[in-house]
Amino acid sequence: MKPFSQFPENWKKNIRYVLTDIDDTLTNNGRLPAVAYNAMERLQNTGISVIPITGRPAGWCDHIARMWPVNGLVGENGAFYFYYDEKNKKMLRRYWKPGSERLEDRRKLDKIKHKILEQFPSCRVASDQNYREADLAIDYCEDVPPMPMEEVEKIVRCFTKEGAVAKISSIHVNGWFGNYDKLAMTRIFLEEVFRAKTEKIKEHIVFTGDSPNDAPMFDYFPHSVGMANILRFKKNLTHQPAWVTKNEGGYGFAEMVDSLLSL
Repeated sequence: MKPFSQFPENWKKNIRYVLTDIDDTLTNNGRLPAVAYNAMERLQNTGISVIPITGRPAGWCDHIARMWPVNGLVGENGAFYFYYDEKNKKMLRRYWKPGSERLEDRRKLDKIKHKILEQFPSCRVASDQNYREADLAIDYCEDVPPMPMEEVEKIVRCFTKEGAVAKISSIHVNGWFGNYDKLAMTRIFLEEVFRAKTEKIKEHIVFTGDSPNDAPMFDYFPHSVGMANILRFKKNLTHQPAWVTKNEGGYGFAEMVDSLLSL
């Protein structure tokens, strides 16, 4: 990982999209600092599209798509994308699975939930679970005391033992049924909303993230950037970002945007 301050000047002028995780990438200690929100506005004002790629729930994503300076977003680790058409005042919601399959998945996830809570009494179901449509989020450090990573990895194995996919974010373990992830739905989003083949435009994209569930994005996008706090997950990353910021979370994101727009 190289310091983002060394990102080549001639590459900056080609960036047209900034894809970004939210928790601990745009936020710090669970809060969205003004500098991060302002950085997103500045990107939009210069014609660069801002697209969060997050594990956060559908309920949050509806709000973000409508009220943040973004051009749509992917939520629940790839379960869907939301795009708000401001001109026609219409929300486009595109899911990986139909509602009937998501309902059946919920029944299976509820069984896994009970097993996890019984085996790991120090974790909790995430406080945003009621707003989710496709996955189960287990809180290991957001609203509970931080659990050792060895225990977090055991929670992952509880999901995978039952045939589910499980990914570790900076605050949750997210589990779901389906062969999707952040990257898979990002590709669909860019093709259906922007009419762009990801393979042809990935040199025009910066992706920013901070945790193991961002690994597919780090691997695919050559201009991938980790916030400084990603270093605590270094041993858990199957793929590392090409670049890293000096600052953590939203302050690192703002640092990246300052550098990107310094032409």
